[in-house]
Amino acid sequence: MFSVPLADGAAELRPLEPWQAGEFLAHMDRAREVVDPWIPWAGRSTDLETTRQTLQRYADLQARDAGRLFGIWLDGKLVGGTMFVSFDAEGGVAEVGVWLEPAGQGRGLVTAAVRVLIDWAFRVRGLHRVEWHCRSDNTASSNVARRLGMRLDGVLRESYLYKGVRHDTQIWSILATDQP
Repeated sequence: MFSVPLADGAAELRPLEPWQAGEFLAHMDRAREVVDPWIPWAGRSTDLETTRQTLQRYADLQARDAGRLFGIWLDGKLVGGTMFVSFDAEGGVAEVGVWLEPAGQGRGLVTAAVRVLIDWAFRVRGLHRVEWHCRSDNTASSNVARRLGMRLDGVLRESYLYKGVRHDTQIWSILATDQP
């Protein structure tokens, strides 16, 4: 299995696959409270079976070249991850997403991990556009988009339903032509 070192070298980015459901569930149990408002499947990954289903969904997306899931490990412990929520090679557009438990915050891990995905999408796969969607009240997420050099394209009003309340969604993007 491959791994990509992140930040200070104590962290790495690796594929996250269905056989890792036990480790992923333990991570979700630590992260769910802070991740659930932003990542829809966090609240649904509550036991080994539902967690395996979440990971299998991304394995199936990867098999169709339509998405991918990667974990972020810090000192050997799964603390978060990043993903291609959607991946359209023919259309040249992908959406990236992230999550992180408190133990991994404040280290630049998410920004470093997403840079790896964006670089791969543009340089290896030849995509034209990578998007970042986040709730408008998720300041940490919009700050990552800014650090990545993304531009705010607009806001989808009340497009995200969470626990019966509708929230606005910001759409950020970066183009291959924005890269040095």
